[in-house]
Amino acid sequence: MAGLRLGPLLRYVDWDTGGSATIWVEADRPCTAEVRCADGAGGSARTFQVAGHHYALVPVTGLTPGATTEYEVLLDGARVWPLVDSSFPPSTISTPAVAGSGRSAPGPGLRVTFGSCRQAAPPAAGLRGPHGADALDTLAARLAADPEALRPDVLLLLGDQVYADALSRETRAWIAARRNLREAPGAQVADYEEYTRLYYESWLDPEIRWLLSTVPSLHIFDDHDVIDDWNTSEAWVAEMRATPWWRERVLSGLMSYWVHQHLGNLSPAELAEDRLYAEIRATPDGTEPLRAFAASADNDPATVRWSYRRDFGRTRLLMVDTRAARVLAEDARSMLDPTEQQWLRDNALAGHGSYDHLLIGSSLPWLMPPLIHDAETWNAALCRGERGPRWARIGENLRRRSDLEHWAAFPASFAALTDLIEEVGTGPRSPATVCVLSGDVHHAYVAEPRIPSTARLFQLTCSPVHNSIHTAVKLGFRLGWSRLGRWLGRGFSRHGRTGRPPVAWRRTGGPWFGNQLMTLALSGRTARLRLDQAHRNRKGAHLVTVLDRELTGAETA
Repeated sequence: MAGLRLGPLLRYVDWDTGGSATIWVEADRPCTAEVRCADGAGGSARTFQVAGHHYALVPVTGLTPGATTEYEVLLDGARVWPLVDSSFPPSTISTPAVAGSGRSAPGPGLRVTFGSCRQAAPPAAGLRGPHGADALDTLAARLAADPEALRPDVLLLLGDQVYADALSRETRAWIAARRNLREAPGAQVADYEEYTRLYYESWLDPEIRWLLSTVPSLHIFDDHDVIDDWNTSEAWVAEMRATPWWRERVLSGLMSYWVHQHLGNLSPAELAEDRLYAEIRATPDGTEPLRAFAASADNDPATVRWSYRRDFGRTRLLMVDTRAARVLAEDARSMLDPTEQQWLRDNALAGHGSYDHLLIGSSLPWLMPPLIHDAETWNAALCRGERGPRWARIGENLRRRSDLEHWAAFPASFAALTDLIEEVGTGPRSPATVCVLSGDVHHAYVAEPRIPSTARLFQLTCSPVHNSIHTAVKLGFRLGWSRLGRWLGRGFSRHGRTGRPPVAWRRTGGPWFGNQLMTLALSGRTARLRLDQAHRNRKGAHLVTVLDRELTGAETA
């Protein structure tokens, strides 16, 4: 009898018709996966195979708009979810109410919870884990304990869902049992099988497993999903490709991301047009087609699009790939290749005036602490030779040691994104808000650009969900936001001959340090932001709200 190895994960929920969804599962052998809902809706799919693992993305149709229905998962007709001994509430699918036009009807609005950087790192022998209370785990426990608590309509995971280069003790021991850790890449993930271990460790956590089964999630990768500082520079890529273990690592990272995260980001219509998905489902073993796809994506990132768009009624989400889509030649550095940049522009402006809120999901923040922004722009100038070969070598060394690779490190891309946000946010057809949602930098803050726009414009950064930050790094970020930091940044600008940034901005919230999640509540043309941090006391972990702020009210000074 087939067993459920991982999942279910509720991924896509249709906000156009309110009638369909997709559920992702991994089984322990080939089988037919089926989802049955209490209201009679359902669907089934045959598993496909990759590297000896068996997956299915089950399309669920016939759902009732504006309703919440319980569901169960069956493999070859035998129920495998909910688990027999589960103490959690039933997993459910909630659909939006739909107006007669076929678009989401006005109602309670949209709740978007987001964050990034979650190391699973389970506590040993019931003791506290190395990173403190897990914000996502704590959210799951709160929702499971209180049926009346407001649930997110969608969970945005903005990168570093798994850490291929920073393993827990348990995973390190598991890998040591299958190969010699004294040989490269050492105590890091080496192949697809080891990547699956990361997903098991992260997604089999009981609270996380239940949460992902009942709250739709959308994902995008960041560097640690593959390796720290992935695609930092042209020189970095050349060095990595010269190592004997890198090719297997990057191909396995892209393959496992496609299976575990990317597929569920797509709508049924997009899946129906996906040639690779069709090919893998049609063959007994999809490993080689997927491997060829990953090799093509690594060799020529312009051949693959990981970015995607989702419309939730009158809220538009553009989730942007800021890692694989880079142009790294020093004389033409760009965060996004030309086709990706055009995709972002086209989708931001399509139907301009038909949405009330634009969310741009970027794992890397657009607006950073000013000192860090100026340092990254200065560093980019050094690396392209503005101060000569010696400074270029120093710049490359600093770039890698100090993670100088955000939007500011790609000055033309920073300017293009700024121009696009200003264009979208200006004029009588502008949305109420344009928000860039980011993580990566292990602290949370709110920043607002000084742009004369009709819309309210925000950089909302929330990280980590579950990780640690050293005291020296905290002090560095605080310095980055300070007046002294701004003064030091101007010194970098003068040395690099970079001039002032094309936009000024100010921090209007934070910085906050800890394991945390942000939630945007969007209703009509109003937006409210909440930041919750995970704290632990004698009674266990709980969420503490440290910010609850109206974004569409009077402008913050």
